[in-house]
Amino acid sequence: MQNNKLKPEMNQLRPILGDVVSTLESKAPYGAAVLTSRETVKYLVDNNQERVIVGDPTAGVILTAFDGQTLREKAIGGFDKNDLIQGTKDLLRDSSFVKNGKVDPGLERKHDYQTTMENDPAQVPTNEKLEFLREMNQRVNKIDSRIVNARVSYVEFREKTIFRNRAADISQDVQRVHMSIMVTVKGNKGVVFDWTSKCGTAGLEILTFTDEELETVVKNAIKLLEADRIEPGEYTVVTAPGVSGVICHESFGHGVETDMFLKERAKAANYIDRRVGSDLVNIYDDPGFPGAFGSYFFDDEGVSAASTQIVKNGIFERGLTDLYSATALGIPRSPNGRRQDFSRKVYPRMSNTFFGSGDTPLEELIGRVENGIYLPKISSGMEDPKGWGIQVSCHYGFEIRGGKMTDKMFASIGLTGYVPDVLASVSAVSSDFDLVGGYCGKGTKEVVPVTDGGPHLLMKVRLG
Repeated sequence: MQNNKLKPEMNQLRPILGDVVSTLESKAPYGAAVLTSRETVKYLVDNNQERVIVGDPTAGVILTAFDGQTLREKAIGGFDKNDLIQGTKDLLRDSSFVKNGKVDPGLERKHDYQTTMENDPAQVPTNEKLEFLREMNQRVNKIDSRIVNARVSYVEFREKTIFRNRAADISQDVQRVHMSIMVTVKGNKGVVFDWTSKCGTAGLEILTFTDEELETVVKNAIKLLEADRIEPGEYTVVTAPGVSGVICHESFGHGVETDMFLKERAKAANYIDRRVGSDLVNIYDDPGFPGAFGSYFFDDEGVSAASTQIVKNGIFERGLTDLYSATALGIPRSPNGRRQDFSRKVYPRMSNTFFGSGDTPLEELIGRVENGIYLPKISSGMEDPKGWGIQVSCHYGFEIRGGKMTDKMFASIGLTGYVPDVLASVSAVSSDFDLVGGYCGKGTKEVVPVTDGGPHLLMKVRLG
């Protein structure tokens, strides 16, 4: 069994990984070996410059030995056979384990997975990618004379992994692409900007923008020149999928990563099987969602991608785990053990986190609002897992009056609240659905690709 898309040196080491695992399990109840390679290239074209930035590639081996109480790991740079053998000896020499510990290795699996692509970025020359970005830059600049810069950036990520324990011999080749267009305009009140983006686990085929999409981002950038400040207070709001997703990410994403339960830094730990939102609130994390930016076939600890329901009809069901936190808490594992690269620790991390859709058409949902705000675009989000407060910054919002959205724009807008109060206020959930990709850090580091989203939500929150 061999996946030709993996690096040759990874395939060369693969046949001995079973022996490595057996050696680890001669001392520890559970052993695993992971080979991983991650590469990133960024392309940038704007009105003043063109750049190609090759990120520092990472490649190496992670050895894991675990007895149900103590978990030991060793990272080895590169794919040298002698280094791997010596690293296995070093890990066992410096560690002691409880011999009667039990750790479930999971189901027996033997498979190679690969992202489905129509246009593999690895097969497209650099000059063709740059030419595509130049054409996009020119398309945007022609739309309005007030544009002072159109910045078009494209990033591609390639992640290749082999995971081996006594039950599984699996590999994955995951291709992610991310393209964003930032439009800067100048007027009497200064310089402002807006942006649009597309991303996913896919090839270049998903990175197409219609004229209408480009004209909309320019139009909104120009409207920002005249946008008003919003009067602080409580408002009825409709959140677009990207804003809904960040509320989801900050409220029942970080706060239910179960390493935070072990550290006693998450209030959610005290709310399992308790109500945390209205009956309309359903929240999921699903790394197997087809084509999403945060998707993968199995996590960095070999658990196959599957959907985890975090909140069901307003009741908090469970958190997201890695091997250690699941074992320590005595709860089932979820496929959320993720690391930034081979040299970093695994943590329970989100993948694609979203609200489930409802059954209300969007037009009807907005029609229920007599006087409120539509929030279409997210800027950033913050959470306090221990106090359960969230703060979400929106790039702008539009007035809703008499059940109709108007052209009156407010910018920028901050949304704040106590998580159970915010989710309890959800009174309608639309039947549509969308996801928005991005990046998430654990604190200020440990960055991994994620996706947030869901439907439009009708709720009451405090804006300012």
